[in-house]
Amino acid sequence: MFELRPLHTEAIPAALEKANRYRLLNEPGAAESIYLDVLAIDPGNQEALINIVLAMSDRFSKDYAVGDARVTEYLMRIQGDYERTYYTGIMYERRAKASLTKGGVGAYELFRQAMECFDTATAMRPVGNDDAILRWNGCARIITANNLAPREMGHDFLE
Repeated sequence: MFELRPLHTEAIPAALEKANRYRLLNEPGAAESIYLDVLAIDPGNQEALINIVLAMSDRFSKDYAVGDARVTEYLMRIQGDYERTYYTGIMYERRAKASLTKGGVGAYELFRQAMECFDTATAMRPVGNDDAILRWNGCARIITANNLAPREMGHDFLE
């Protein structure tokens, strides 16, 4: 219907700064749109890839339909095993928090997936970077504070 207008390459730094401000103002949809504009002309821009994952996962708790496959598309383009694993953990953690606000179904399992990612990231973290440990501890505290436990899985078969 509409043909999007491309950014100019020299406008990327200002666009990223504006998108980051939109995220801070709790407007992840506006930020996501700008990150998409940046990625349209610079598909490997790591700052835009990391921040579009964060902007999309900001929307989990706002009842926007953001599918994991769409987020994963950008996660897989993040260079560096540590960064990709760490931000995958953040995506699971945010999905878990969104689940918790909607009754908690599956929240425990999502937190545990996040914690597994943070464990893996911790093993490969740069010296002096304990961000994955901080996130793991945060997940553990939320699980404990909310008395979360694994879901009981019913048996759909006869023994």
